[in-house]
Amino acid sequence: MQTSRESLRKFPQPLDRVAIALMLATAFLIGILLLSGDRSAPRVRDFNWQGKQIGADDRAFLLTFSRPMDHASVEKNLRIQPELKGKVSWAGRRMAYTFDQPAPYGAEFTISLESARDRFSKEGSSNGILQPFRETFKSRDRSFAFIGAEGNETGRLILYNMTQQDKKVLTPENLTVMDFKAYPGNDKILFSAIERTNPPQSLAEQKLYTVTTGIHINDPVQLGSASTSTASASPTQVGQITEVLDNRDYQNLKFDLSRDGSVIVIQRLSRRDPNDAGAWILREGQPAQPIDNRQTGGDFLITPDGGSLAVAQGQGLAILPLKPQSEQSQANPLDFLPKFGTVLSFSQDGSAAAMVKFNTDYTRSMFLVSQGVQKEILKIPGSIISAEFDANNQFLYCLLTNLLPGTTFQEQPFLAAIDLKAAREGKPMEQTLRPLVLLPNQRETTVDLAPDGKALIFDQTQADDRAKAEGGQAVANSRLWLLPLKDDLTAKTQPEELPFAGLHPRWLP
Repeated sequence: MQTSRESLRKFPQPLDRVAIALMLATAFLIGILLLSGDRSAPRVRDFNWQGKQIGADDRAFLLTFSRPMDHASVEKNLRIQPELKGKVSWAGRRMAYTFDQPAPYGAEFTISLESARDRFSKEGSSNGILQPFRETFKSRDRSFAFIGAEGNETGRLILYNMTQQDKKVLTPENLTVMDFKAYPGNDKILFSAIERTNPPQSLAEQKLYTVTTGIHINDPVQLGSASTSTASASPTQVGQITEVLDNRDYQNLKFDLSRDGSVIVIQRLSRRDPNDAGAWILREGQPAQPIDNRQTGGDFLITPDGGSLAVAQGQGLAILPLKPQSEQSQANPLDFLPKFGTVLSFSQDGSAAAMVKFNTDYTRSMFLVSQGVQKEILKIPGSIISAEFDANNQFLYCLLTNLLPGTTFQEQPFLAAIDLKAAREGKPMEQTLRPLVLLPNQRETTVDLAPDGKALIFDQTQADDRAKAEGGQAVANSRLWLLPLKDDLTAKTQPEELPFAGLHPRWLP
């Protein structure tokens, strides 16, 4: 019996012999492949903006390759049309391309890559050449909203898509809109309004609402984020109104919306107790709660990160944490800036702020406050009404006034840009302040910078036309203007009159 078993080991069955032969052949072929190398062409495995619609906050796209690539050959052969200048960085097989400026809105872009090679191929060899890659992506449409001032559009919120040349009236005739802020996904707009009644309601009777725009944006996933934009939800119909905050126990006054759209802050006044006045915080799905009524009675602005509130107080500016009163005994300031009277705006990344100081000689000074450094960048005898940073913190676009000579007090408004680099270097105002447009004698102009930094939009009326009719309805003859902006601000451009009668224009993000 022992001899029989040994014979079976020496002479396996035919099926065993076939299996052994196949294993040897497979090992031989694997060896040949390892010696000859991978002859398949490298390719772009993933482009994270494929078919997407980007906004001003989307500043970098990713290309993921199937094999490690020769960096120089990829960077040399990468093409973007129309051109978007930027910088390249690498992490293994992933390449990131970061724009120097936001992509212009209302455009389609083509990205292509040919003739690049992988890291292990020799230059001039036909092996290891990337498969031709070509894809497209779009930027958001160029759109803005305004309050109508003509016919049955008077007092209603209107949306105009400049890219599609499409105009939509968003709010019904029974509401007169007072102010509004667009959500970051452009899918809805937050606005305050009073009901149109006879006799007209007081301005203190305004409520807070949202209205849908019908816009659906297929946003790319933000780098470092696991979720998509809020605009990636299902599209909705135009003009759906939702009441956000009533006015039963409190009058609703000024409000602000955080940059990410998650927080609303409203200035409110109790109908029963005139001493009960201050800012309230409202988060989605939660009731409004007071922040701390003892410290938030002045003008305010939410910081870009949505976590703090800049509040004008009697002796300066306080930066308060955005927490309801129920979560703290008192909103102790995170910082206090005693010499400033108001904050005009924050840079988009929150690294800088433009603040105004009211001087004892009746002049006004604008300060650039950044990382604890307070730098005076402008001092004028007129007024500093508004200011807004561009996306790269290179320029500050302002609405200012000059005092006109004479015995009566008269101001001449004008639009201007401040070169922040020159201002930081301490250059004289003649080299930092660049006047853009002289405006009629009116202070109540609303100016807004496009998210891609390519234009300013503003309203313009005669001084006696700016008055409001009873109930807050805006009167006619208020026109909207567009001022294109060039990279070289020394090159003069003329504003273009838009075919609309309206007030308070604001770009959608």
